Amino acid sequence: MIGGQRPEISRRTALLGAATIAMAAGCGSPSRTVEVPAPAATPSASSKEPSASSKEPSASSKEPSAPSTEPPPAEVVHGPRNRPEVALTFHGQGDERLVTKLLDELANGGAHVTVLAVGAWLQQLPAMAKRIVDGGHELGNHTQHHRDIKAMPADQAYAEIAACANELKQLTGSIGTWFRPSQTVHSTPTIEAQAAKVGYVTCLSYDVDSLDYTDPGADAITKTTLGRVQPGSIVSMHFGHVGTVTAMPAILDGLHRRGLRPVTMTELMR
Repeated sequence: MIGGQRPEISRRTALLGAATIAMAAGCGSPSRTVEVPAPAATPSASSKEPSASSKEPSASSKEPSAPSTEPPPAEVVHGPRNRPEVALTFHGQGDERLVTKLLDELANGGAHVTVLAVGAWLQQLPAMAKRIVDGGHELGNHTQHHRDIKAMPADQAYAEIAACANELKQLTGSIGTWFRPSQTVHSTPTIEAQAAKVGYVTCLSYDVDSLDYTDPGADAITKTTLGRVQPGSIVSMHFGHVGTVTAMPAILDGLHRRGLRPVTMTELMR
């Protein structure tokens, strides 16, 4: 939750392939869109057979090309627009009963989501980590105390990210793939650098804000979400709100009617 502030206009949009996002290292550099090189032209019939002088590779061609050192975009705002999938992502803290009801609605609708958990919340309710993972959802990092990370110096930002990562590691065996900064839609170079030190390749933003944290009622949450979502969207939602629980069946049904499948972030960015 970002304290009721309306999200700023996105300062960058990242489109990633699976190899770029899942395995690339380091997220401290500014975001950029990665261009995929065009495939090489197919050789003509006359050029398929090399000449006698060209059959033996030159010294320079014997060496394999060096792997690309191009860093991945530091912030993911949405996924590929060419597949009928969306990611519902939840800021993870709230009343245990409401969270359980929401997870039940997701199970009933056959949806898998990504939960960015607050570390202090996991400390209080450690069983929720297993409940989320056992439901086929994925668990990520939303800092330890959900404070304004944008206003923190680098060492405090690092401590917030690392403490939550430690909770995740203890409870699930992994720090998770995804980190979402607390109380801000977009990361900063400082936040990205500290996240990279902890082990997060990217910082997770979104292109659809359901505004459920403002408690506008289930109908408004449904209308806002379905009115803005499109293929590849990353939707921001929150645990701990009655309206979100009530709206979930209608949201899942609306996505289904539009041919959009709710998937985890990792699946969206595969």
